[in-house]
Amino acid sequence: MNSNKIKLYGTLTIGVIAFILQFAFHQAFAAQLIISVLGTILALIMFVDMIKVLRSGNFGVDLLAITAIVATIALGEYWAGWIVLLMLTGGDTLEEYAANKAKSELKSLLDNSPSKAHVMKGENVQDIDIDEVKVGDDLLIRPKEQVPVDGVVFEGKSNVDESSLTGESVPVDVSEGSHVMSGSINGEFPFQMKAEKVASESEYQAIVKLVKESESHPAHFVRLADRYAVPFTIIAYIIAGLAWYISKDPIRIAQVLVVASPCPLILAAPIAFVSGMSRSSRNGIIVKSGTALEKISAAKTMAFDKTGTITRGKLVVQNVKTADGFKPEDVYAYAASLEQSSSHVMAQTIVDFAVNRNIRMKDVENAQEVTAEGIKGIIDNHEIRVGNPEFVTKDNVEKINSSTVYVSVDGKYAGVYTLVDQIRPEAKETISRLKTFGFKNILMISGDKKETTDAVASQVGITKAYPSSLPADKVKIIQNLPKDYHPTIMVGDGVNDAPALALADVGIAMGYKGANAASESADAVVLKDDLSKVGDVAKISDDTLRVAKQAVMIGILICIILMIVAGFGLIPTIIGAMLQEVVDTVTILYALRAKSDKL
Repeated sequence: MNSNKIKLYGTLTIGVIAFILQFAFHQAFAAQLIISVLGTILALIMFVDMIKVLRSGNFGVDLLAITAIVATIALGEYWAGWIVLLMLTGGDTLEEYAANKAKSELKSLLDNSPSKAHVMKGENVQDIDIDEVKVGDDLLIRPKEQVPVDGVVFEGKSNVDESSLTGESVPVDVSEGSHVMSGSINGEFPFQMKAEKVASESEYQAIVKLVKESESHPAHFVRLADRYAVPFTIIAYIIAGLAWYISKDPIRIAQVLVVASPCPLILAAPIAFVSGMSRSSRNGIIVKSGTALEKISAAKTMAFDKTGTITRGKLVVQNVKTADGFKPEDVYAYAASLEQSSSHVMAQTIVDFAVNRNIRMKDVENAQEVTAEGIKGIIDNHEIRVGNPEFVTKDNVEKINSSTVYVSVDGKYAGVYTLVDQIRPEAKETISRLKTFGFKNILMISGDKKETTDAVASQVGITKAYPSSLPADKVKIIQNLPKDYHPTIMVGDGVNDAPALALADVGIAMGYKGANAASESADAVVLKDDLSKVGDVAKISDDTLRVAKQAVMIGILICIILMIVAGFGLIPTIIGAMLQEVVDTVTILYALRAKSDKL
């Protein structure tokens, strides 16, 4: 049992004992004594904690709670003192319960971590511990089971539920060649896969690590109430002092301070932030701390990497020009048939282009790949070459300032493919949406050349682009941004972005395919291959900050109204202590609104 529950149960037990002593055995002094001793002990504990807070340079609101306890006990209002104690211990327990409730989405990742794998040994299937799986092992994934490690399907078809990883509720179809992530839940049909990573390096474990890290980071904004602590405390003491001075009744001090208890202030911010982090997780984003939410909400600048972030990081054919005398379908068939034998990164793009147009592949003889040049082979008794212009032909060809693949037939120039990194379809809308959230400076920092970088920036609406930027350049750009550009957010996906993600006020990693270096350097990680999630986390941060501040201000306003009323002697001490429970409940329920997607 944790300390908060022990304090609560202890307070309840003392209250029951005191109630029996006073009302069953008419031992009012004994009841007062036992409550006073308990109150004094808890007040001392709180006083020690308050001294620690003061030494750290912060002024907490705990002084009011201590004063309320001491005042009620000293003035003989011991039952009101007991209610204050119950309110404080119950408030701490309720806060912990609400926090655990709000973090249920994050904790489900830990609770559902895969532990076993079915390894295929010839015709036999052997169950082993997940940590014993090796790269290259053939694994059987049965219906409704969890994928143990990252891998690629080599036999069977099914669909997998990746909702706990990406936030996407629609199952993903998988078949031969499909990559599957550990932690995914298989559908109705079995399939076989080859392990690509060991368990400790797989996607699920990377996410679990992020979850544990997010739980270990205390939110800076938890003490939001301390910003208001000094004026609130002064107001409470002034009202209590005036009430005593005017009425000449010291009981007024206890009546005012009881309703001035700071529990609403202490509870509101942490519950709102835990709720906001839970909402982020439910939407496929892990935010590691409340500090990150606060900074995202306050940020003025967002900088994006290009490849893999604004773009998909995968080349597609933008255009194909064929030379006079050659049919496009023939060029497509020759190039794709030959590229099937190539290991070059562009080869699959050429093949996919032909497949999508239902081009029939041809038989290839004597295929030979020349490193950094291209590939050649015989098709239909013609020598086909695909690659750099100097490799494929001696003819004069059109030079294109982009990624290109040239094709020749028997040495004659036959055509050229222009390849581009495809801009994410959601990129333009995401940038436009961020501008409505108050981001005045939206930058793109890329290692690509100026023409490509400027073209992408122009298409999606980015205000300023920095081309030809190496990792060290990205760091310098972030460092040298003017003060009015801060706080600054950096969004990236690869190892080369990790230094800039760590340096920025907030780093957001596109961690869909396990970009671990980027994810570990970042303050937030997008688990789905969807740039619009960056807009979502910006909105969630704004919503969370707004709810947290509103909850704190509601608590302060209600307390001040109750203090004024109590100052006129209209609220007995015990009633005032009970009213504080109502204030606590209202504040907590309002703070929990930060968990809702309907804000």
